[in-house]
Amino acid sequence: MDNTFEFGLTELQLEIKATCHEIGEKYIKPVREHYDETGEFPHEIVKKFAEADLFRIFIPEEYDGMGGTTMDLVVAVEELCKYDAGIALSLFGTGLGTLPILLCANEEQKARYLPRIANGTLAAFALTEANAGSDAAGVRCTATKDGDYYVLNGTKQWITNGGEAEIYTVCALTDPTKGPRGASFFIVEKGTEGFTFGKKENKMGIRASCTRELIFQDCRIPKENLIMGEGRGFIVAMKTLDASRPSVAAQALGIAQGALDEAIKYSRERKQFGKPICANQGLLFMMADMAMKVESARALVYRCAQYIDNGAKDVSKLSAMAKCYASDVAMSVTTDAVQVLGGYGYMKEYPVEKMMRDAKITQIYEGTNQIQRDVIGKALIKEASQGLF
Repeated sequence: MDNTFEFGLTELQLEIKATCHEIGEKYIKPVREHYDETGEFPHEIVKKFAEADLFRIFIPEEYDGMGGTTMDLVVAVEELCKYDAGIALSLFGTGLGTLPILLCANEEQKARYLPRIANGTLAAFALTEANAGSDAAGVRCTATKDGDYYVLNGTKQWITNGGEAEIYTVCALTDPTKGPRGASFFIVEKGTEGFTFGKKENKMGIRASCTRELIFQDCRIPKENLIMGEGRGFIVAMKTLDASRPSVAAQALGIAQGALDEAIKYSRERKQFGKPICANQGLLFMMADMAMKVESARALVYRCAQYIDNGAKDVSKLSAMAKCYASDVAMSVTTDAVQVLGGYGYMKEYPVEKMMRDAKITQIYEGTNQIQRDVIGKALIKEASQGLF
């Protein structure tokens, strides 16, 4: 079932949506239970993403991409996440890892890395540490200048695509005495001496996505891999997160839509007291509320993506709104979907219990929803003080 209003989508975006739908039906749906059970990384499906040129959709044309709009990626992520949010995360996790290069890297760095990513090379974004989650300023990983190199030491935690990605954008302190003002970003390639991987996390949801610790021990990085200059890391991180949150919102939206579709389908097939359970008004009201939440979330997520693509400079508030609201909707709608399916909804042979588990992380990563509300509230007060409303 497709409840998506067109929202003025371009011909390319409709084609992306159709391609993702086909991949979801043909390649993801038959195996999603397997990957959820085993926690294996879906290498074969990632190859299908590359063959379908999905890695090109967030890369500009001059670097072998297809245009590089936020809306293109949002459309793809939403559609794929109707089937499996963990498998889809290999794609938009790469988008997250690419953003520091797209937004802040110099021309030589873009020319060196973006065509590789466009052709299907996985990337990862490495900011989070054991003591630096919502408090991004708490980074302790260091990068010490040594001639033509920087020497990285420290660890990163809960990194999406960790161990599978070939290209990493890593935040480290070049001047620990300055706190956030001493942070910088580097491009680090898998296989660099001194760069290894720790344990693969055993997660509640999005289990097909690889989440792993990164370890740097006297890891020497060429100075040419510094993004934007020393001390600009916090700016790179904030720009990246503002631009990436619509993708998390789209992930949540896709999960919610997928759960709603399953609930509607089941309600028409399941009979109790001699008639389909969708004939019960109480259940109809529940599904109506689910549908209203999904559509309102879609309107906000799409508006945010279009706002960014139109060149808006200050996107923090709307980006936080989209991520926060869509993820809350995903948690609510998937919980209700389990309720619609009753006892069957609690069983792993039906996908809604998995969707409920997958939805939870969208309220947590890339800034918890409590942090998002803080961002939104402060933006409102700032706007009021400037007389904007």
